[in-house]
Amino acid sequence: MVFEVTEQNFEKEVLNSKEPVLLDFWASWCGPCRMLSPVVEEIANEYFDRVKVGKVNVDEQSELAQKFGIMSIPTLMVFKDGKHIDTKIGVRPKTEIISMLGI
Repeated sequence: MVFEVTEQNFEKEVLNSKEPVLLDFWASWCGPCRMLSPVVEEIANEYFDRVKVGKVNVDEQSELAQKFGIMSIPTLMVFKDGKHIDTKIGVRPKTEIISMLGI
């Protein structure tokens, strides 16, 4: 299951997560974001027991987007043990996203 990440739940859901976290920074008007969304959902459903997957709407959560210097969307970020470990910009194949997570 994909969860919505906000400024309010970021620390609890991402930084304090025991599992690796994949964040998808996106916006509803972004065509490439809509192309990537089903892939992100697939990963969330297939690896639900090993990874958390969250989506950050950059229009609604501009503070988080600014905090991480998001200039282009979609942007995928991976966090492990409360630390940012990887970033990829643009639509990526499922295999590349899975390898970002180390699973």
